[in-house]
Amino acid sequence: MNKLTIEDLDVTGKRVLMRVDFNVPQNDDGTVRDDTRIRAALPSINYVRDRGGKLILMSHLGRPKDPAKAESEEEKAKIIKENNLFKMDPIADKLRELVGGNVVKLDQLVGPEVDAAVNKMQPGDIVVLENTRFNKGETKNDPELSKQLAALADVYVNDAFGSAHRAHSSTEGVAHFVSQSAAGYLLGKEMQFFTRVLTNPERPLLAILGGAKVSDKIPVIENLLNLVDTLIIGGGMAFTFLKAQGYEIGKSLLDEPGIETAKDVMKKAKEKGFALLLPDDFVVASEFSGEAQSKVVPLGQIPADWMGLDIGPKTIEKFRGAIAKARMIVWNGPPGVFEMEKFANGTKQIAQALADSQATTIIGGGDTAAAVSQFGLEDKMSHVSTGGGASLEMLEGKVLPGLLALTDKE
Repeated sequence: MNKLTIEDLDVTGKRVLMRVDFNVPQNDDGTVRDDTRIRAALPSINYVRDRGGKLILMSHLGRPKDPAKAESEEEKAKIIKENNLFKMDPIADKLRELVGGNVVKLDQLVGPEVDAAVNKMQPGDIVVLENTRFNKGETKNDPELSKQLAALADVYVNDAFGSAHRAHSSTEGVAHFVSQSAAGYLLGKEMQFFTRVLTNPERPLLAILGGAKVSDKIPVIENLLNLVDTLIIGGGMAFTFLKAQGYEIGKSLLDEPGIETAKDVMKKAKEKGFALLLPDDFVVASEFSGEAQSKVVPLGQIPADWMGLDIGPKTIEKFRGAIAKARMIVWNGPPGVFEMEKFANGTKQIAQALADSQATTIIGGGDTAAAVSQFGLEDKMSHVSTGGGASLEMLEGKVLPGLLALTDKE
């Protein structure tokens, strides 16, 4: 990554505008349920504070709606009430707890009140701006908003990998209007691991893909076809591959448009000579419910009115064997409905196999990171990504707009 990093910046006494990813899971009252993403930003936050920088933090939170688009006063009032849950106050409270005070939350993203508060900042102070998505210019990458944000700063740091694939004002636009922009520690670490997978992987390289639809991951699959030594397909995606081979899949998830892609992938796997591993047995259920009847059945024997919700014991052993041989593993998408305890064993066993492995293990964000966290195995992985969408785009071989906009090293 030939971009400036946070350590290339002189932050002492400077106003440092930092884009972080504090889009965290919340409880019904808005309080933080999982502070993983906040903790992930602490190295960059502490770097600036310890060197006497004045730190201005910004992040989006959830998907607030625009009250101006309401068709009635009643709907407008409802949207405003719902949007209150997306205010950054609980996030600032959690950050204050983690850094030991000295955190001020502002009620706006830009404007005279923000300017005044920033001008009063002392070295080591932290200001948290309001949710970037409350400003409709954010997602449009509005140059005027980008300029207003840039005016708050002497330098800009992007440490929000989870949002770096979006060309928004706070992630991409602002970088064009500051003298220097750099990657924070988290963004740098994410780029380091994914760049290794894409350009200099340790071999054998194993990719494990799960999730619902083949068509959602066509670009990822196509890019990985040229990289991997072994590809494991699990989760709902597997049934589309099995249907493409003519197997009975009952009421299991089927991505009809993905059938031709599945056939193409299997053909290319043969041509390129890498191993494509699919499930041999399944835990099937009478309905999509944690209380449903369930049983293990072999490939091709899923009853017509049942559905596969997890991989079976033979498949677990087959996949564990591939994991044991690999030297680098990238995993994106669980092989079963791990949110239901009855159908979590396959995902748990795969996660444990990665934890026990000697390989470099890279976990894509989103559901896969949530699963690894649920089983308490984050610390056993080489890297757990904080960005599901961003990690997928990296695996597609795309350059992230939020990274591309940063200042090049000379």
